[in-house]
Amino acid sequence: MSRAALLVLADGRFPAGGHAHSGGAEAAVKAGRIRGAASLADFCRGRLHTAGSVAAALSAAAALGIDPVVLDRAADARTPSPALRVAARKLGRQLMRAARATWPSAELDALAREFPKGAHQPVVLGLAARAAGLGPVDAAYCAAYESVSGPATATVRLLSLDPFDATGVLARLAPEVDRVVDRAVEAARRVVDEGVDALPAGSAPLLEIGAEAHAAWPVRLFAS
Repeated sequence: MSRAALLVLADGRFPAGGHAHSGGAEAAVKAGRIRGAASLADFCRGRLHTAGSVAAALSAAAALGIDPVVLDRAADARTPSPALRVAARKLGRQLMRAARATWPSAELDALAREFPKGAHQPVVLGLAARAAGLGPVDAAYCAAYESVSGPATATVRLLSLDPFDATGVLARLAPEVDRVVDRAVEAARRVVDEGVDALPAGSAPLLEIGAEAHAAWPVRLFAS
């Protein structure tokens, strides 16, 4: 296991396409649900314990070697919004390109053939972590942190929020990220015996509704 590989995979500059997505923050800003650091913290906390928890568990399961095709179906079932499913697969396709170039892997190649238009991003993330020699905890941390760092970074652009304030939000959420990762990895390990129903399925209706509205905007700064 290489901690340096974890830093590469988790680096916001890794060319996985995440910079083009706000994680629902753009729609939340327009709706007035994010107005500053305090409301950003509320938004990120809610996202972490719903979409972030699901993504972390899916990534951990993929890193453990659970069938990624089965996990992709599980991801689809946990993503009611068509707009979010499209975004997840676009991100998965871009991450796949970056991961295959960085850590060549027969498993990544097979998944790319199975889903030429892209598998769900958390599933690809877990398989990329596996190809990099990382484990389920590493994959879960990448997914959980990404679920909050994306909106925080986007809000700096959307609201001209002080980057120090945005980073402070992420730092204060760190203990909750730890807890989400612990539960996600535990759930992923149960998949071996219990199947994908062991994975969390936390819902975030405002994220889903916001994604559908956002997809219809004629002008937007972020893709999702």
